[in-house]
Amino acid sequence: MAFRVLGVGSSLRDSASSTTALSITLDFAKKYGAEVRLLDLRQTKLPLYDPVENKTTPDMQKAQDDVLWADALILSTPDYHGSMSGAMKNFLDYFWAEFAGKTFGYLCASHEKGLTAMDQMRTAIRQCYGWSMPYGVSVNDKDDFTDGKMNPKLESRLDMLARDLVVYGNVLRQQFVKDLDDSSNTFASRYRK
Repeated sequence: MAFRVLGVGSSLRDSASSTTALSITLDFAKKYGAEVRLLDLRQTKLPLYDPVENKTTPDMQKAQDDVLWADALILSTPDYHGSMSGAMKNFLDYFWAEFAGKTFGYLCASHEKGLTAMDQMRTAIRQCYGWSMPYGVSVNDKDDFTDGKMNPKLESRLDMLARDLVVYGNVLRQQFVKDLDDSSNTFASRYRK
């Protein structure tokens, strides 16, 4: 079975550079043998997370199906005041339990490298027992997109992220799934049913 990568775009703008970079990264992941899906939170709208509310909307069900399907995820956000978008934080609040044992890559559209926004996503994923790539990719509209064309340096970084996520994510996911069936005391043992 092919390794499955879900890209989650959290910008609510038309033609957002973070979502454009995410789509390109997913295309690269296909090149490395992955099956891919894009969950665009601009189109799939999740109501504000409420831990008491049990009502499921069609958009919530679609998002949950995509997250359960995925072996790895790429989270993409604009940098809002040094943090991730509200749509991304809301997404993370919904699906935290499903992140264990999955590997995550990070993209951030920012004029200041997006380091704090990516660190915050990485911290949230660590708290949900997900694995994180040790680097993320920052996108800057002025430097990386000119006359509708992408900077070759950005293209190279997105290709590297896709390749590394597929290769390393596959190794980690296979071991996690194997450990679910093992009786040893492992990280995955807490997720046995």
